[in-house]
Amino acid sequence: MSSDETPNVPAARNSREAVREKAQRVHAQQSRARVMRRVIIGLVAAVAVGSIGTAVAFAVSSSMSKPMLSPSGMTDDGVTVSDVTLASGSTDISPNASPTPSEAAATPTPKTTEKAAEPTQIHIYVDYLSAGAAEFEKANARQLAGWIKQGAVTVTYHPVALLMASSNGTKYSLRAAAAACVATYSPDQFFDYNHELLTDQPKIDSDGRSDVELADLAVAVGVQNAKKVRSCIEGQDFVSWAKDATARALEGPLPGSKDLKLNNEALIVVGGQAYVGALNNPAEFSQFVLTTASDEYYGETDPTPTPTPPASPAPTETATP
Repeated sequence: MSSDETPNVPAARNSREAVREKAQRVHAQQSRARVMRRVIIGLVAAVAVGSIGTAVAFAVSSSMSKPMLSPSGMTDDGVTVSDVTLASGSTDISPNASPTPSEAAATPTPKTTEKAAEPTQIHIYVDYLSAGAAEFEKANARQLAGWIKQGAVTVTYHPVALLMASSNGTKYSLRAAAAACVATYSPDQFFDYNHELLTDQPKIDSDGRSDVELADLAVAVGVQNAKKVRSCIEGQDFVSWAKDATARALEGPLPGSKDLKLNNEALIVVGGQAYVGALNNPAEFSQFVLTTASDEYYGETDPTPTPTPPASPAPTETATP
């Protein structure tokens, strides 16, 4: 090999330029990758924000387009039953006793002039998950139905939701207040629907019926306007009303009373007085209604009056011979 031959290696300058070019290429690739990542992240974020914005806008527009609804045909948040068939229960609706003042065990001396007997007002507050409310309905439905038919009482049911935490998070008590949907669109079937909800009651701490099943039950008892009833129940149209009605009852005073408040999920108020007897004893409840009806009829103001015995007859004067 001649001395003027040089090794086949790049010159130092060329070597540095090659390294620089490679570094530039790598940097350019990394820059492009960073830009692409930023673009992708930006697009994902934009889509996410857009989705959230759309959801929020939809929720807001939905809440604005669907105002809070209230059931119709109700007084003081209650459904007054005027017609009874009890199609789903016993066909024998003869009551054990008719709550007319003439049948009270003892007749107090009237404090006012006699008047036509007004129907005794009975208000029944029911949570459809309440065992006590179910007990009362099973024991007294037949008796109540007979009194309603006779015109001796007016019975008003007030759906409330106190046991929302006892149905695995489904808030069955609140949803079952959808009985107000039946009261609104098919009032003649309310008594039957109410009766079925109470006598075929889900267990505490179960999911309870779904909205579809609640609607199916309404159809099963023969509601009119079945499509409207189903739409109302499945759409939970009166859920907000049920919350507010429960709050009003808890605050009091309850209709027809001076200072009563809702204090349990199965409260019965007769003539402004809370019934504190056995919920499953129709005879005891009948006597309470009889006594209250008598007190109202004769104008008694003392909630536990003592009947006044009739005056002793004056001695008969005899002629002096």
